[in-house]
Amino acid sequence: MYFITYLQEGTERIGLFTENRNKVIALEEILGEDIPKNMVDFISYCNEDVIEKIKKGWRTRGDQKEVFIDVQDVKICAPIPYPRRNVICLGLNYKDHADELKDTMAAKVPKVPVYFGKMASYIIGPKDEVNSHPGVTEAIDYEVELAVIIGKEGSNIPAENAEEYIFGYSILNDLSARDLQQKHTQWIKGKSLDTFTAMGPCILHKSLVPFPVELDLSCKVNGEIRQNSNTRNLIFDLPYIISDLSRGMTLKPGDIIATGTPSGVGMAFQPPKFMKPGDVVTCNIEKIGELTNIIK
Repeated sequence: MYFITYLQEGTERIGLFTENRNKVIALEEILGEDIPKNMVDFISYCNEDVIEKIKKGWRTRGDQKEVFIDVQDVKICAPIPYPRRNVICLGLNYKDHADELKDTMAAKVPKVPVYFGKMASYIIGPKDEVNSHPGVTEAIDYEVELAVIIGKEGSNIPAENAEEYIFGYSILNDLSARDLQQKHTQWIKGKSLDTFTAMGPCILHKSLVPFPVELDLSCKVNGEIRQNSNTRNLIFDLPYIISDLSRGMTLKPGDIIATGTPSGVGMAFQPPKFMKPGDVVTCNIEKIGELTNIIK
């Protein structure tokens, strides 16, 4: 199941992609109209029974072509356009990324997770423009990351039970103003400019991915491959992250955890390869799809 948020004639809806991503169907067509109308509320509402109803309803609706909409007739948004809380991010969670920043940011391979918050009152989606903020930053960078979407509330979660608390996975581009990041030493300003969080195109339900999660991920700028790795290379894996974060801190449905980025970021090149207006950045994660944005 590929859960999506989309706009149809100006109205926000939640639904599903078909497997080949060329059509969408509203969740109302499968579950009835008496369901939550946004993704965060739906995730809170969703449980194993609801997932089974979706699977059964999908089989029933499969031959009813009139309930499917051509993807070109809707606007695909970030699956969670309006998060309830800050995005929780991990820094330096791939060894090769920590290594590549040892000279520019005095980075070291962490012995404990490096957590920070990314303010994102609105998350942009596929094909949306990234504001380059001229006069504010001159060093826009990209970071492809696997985003974990929490599915139910929990605290003090044992690592062996972590998957129970996951709803699914998406692609997140943790766009960064490196000059602001270095100037302020704390990262929240450089990570939180408007439009600097992009996510999509969908949330891949956890039932479609073996656990532990080992997915290829990559990032291209104007067709040039900059990043290429696999989530098996995470220093701190998903069970550890969820368990560690939840110690004394309650995770809630719809929380977004960005799990870190591999080597190949723009600031690590000599000279740096920062993005500029007109550049096209495409993040790809196996089984989830691709997320393309344009620098404005």
